[in-house]
Amino acid sequence: MSPRDRLLAVLVAVCWGLNFPATALALDHFPPFFLVAFRFALIAIPTVLFVPRPAIKLRWLLGAGLGIGLLQFAFLYAGMAAGMPSGLASLVLQASAPFTVLIAGIWLRERITQRQAIGIAVAVLGLAAIAVYRAQVAALLPVILTLCGALGWAIGNVSTRKAEAPNPFRLTLWMSVVPPVPMLAVALLVEGPQRIGDSLGTMFTLVALPALFGLLYIVLIATLVGYGIWGGLLKRNPSSVVAPFSMLVPVVGVLASWLAFGEVIDIVELIAGVFVVGGVLFASARGRRVAVPATA
Repeated sequence: MSPRDRLLAVLVAVCWGLNFPATALALDHFPPFFLVAFRFALIAIPTVLFVPRPAIKLRWLLGAGLGIGLLQFAFLYAGMAAGMPSGLASLVLQASAPFTVLIAGIWLRERITQRQAIGIAVAVLGLAAIAVYRAQVAALLPVILTLCGALGWAIGNVSTRKAEAPNPFRLTLWMSVVPPVPMLAVALLVEGPQRIGDSLGTMFTLVALPALFGLLYIVLIATLVGYGIWGGLLKRNPSSVVAPFSMLVPVVGVLASWLAFGEVIDIVELIAGVFVVGGVLFASARGRRVAVPATA
């Protein structure tokens, strides 16, 4: 990975780290499943009207949209709405990095080195420690939902890598076309028209202003800027080299959530989080390696 790509990866980590407190603000007003549909609909409508579809196979477009757009955020928002603190969510969601490396190793035949295997094992132990601790002191469901979101992100990462889109930003826009309709159907079924209508009818009120700013940040910065750059990185570099940079996201997310909401992660979770971040950073060090071509 070039120095320029490393800097871009760090920039994406900052954008996504700040996204967690922004999401917490938005979830104070919008129902979680509807928020997923709404955020992507704001991008999908102008995309369908004005942006040509990327010249990639439909299955990879659907894979990126379903993984990154639908599965990641449906589970993440549900977890945060169920009580997952935004700072801790930014940490647990980084399970996407080991998930991505493992899926890429099996699916794309990107060879996993011994160093990466050790780093992934350490990261997984850290995540397991967080899960066990949360099961004893708080509800475990938010952690499980967030981990499911991380798995969705990993599927989307590998699909984006496999798509090899000539224009990664166009792929970012078009993958936003996938989630709105199915997520709106889920929202109507689970959250109900009344709750959705109330959130829309009051979103321009003074009390909803923080949520509205949070939504704008999610759409413009986290989605368009963040995933636009991320898609380019995945096009130019192996998935397992790019993915570990997401380990920087919780550093930003935890600090931002502490500054915004006064959130303090328990010492046990913090130590376990250090293992998660350290394990993946260890796995990504000297990560330039040969990728075995995929057959599918």
